[in-house]
Amino acid sequence: MAVPTLFAEIDDRQLAGNLAGQLFHVVNYLGLVCGTFLLFSTVIRLGRHWLIWVLITMLLLVALSEFLLQPTMHELKLLGLIKGTEQHDQFKLYHGLSSAIYLLNALLGLTLVVFNSKEKD
Repeated sequence: MAVPTLFAEIDDRQLAGNLAGQLFHVVNYLGLVCGTFLLFSTVIRLGRHWLIWVLITMLLLVALSEFLLQPTMHELKLLGLIKGTEQHDQFKLYHGLSSAIYLLNALLGLTLVVFNSKEKD
């Protein structure tokens, strides 16, 4: 919700994009730290369980986004994103992949919440 708000309230799209990028860095690192603690506590509590594989997948997706996609997108922005150029097309591709990873992680997190609460009943 924060990113669409940035683009709606800030006229300078580059500034809004830079701020959104910083927000994603914070969220990614927070996800890596919290996900790692959750993974270890789940391993200790449950041993081998499907939840562990979901958590590992989520951590790998966050790491992929933070350490591969985001730096590549940053480099492309530094080259200049003029519509119709190869850099612009590459940026759109990486941005789409990043968005898909973010959505997939949200759905996996929702899966953890729903199925974990059902197992407690």
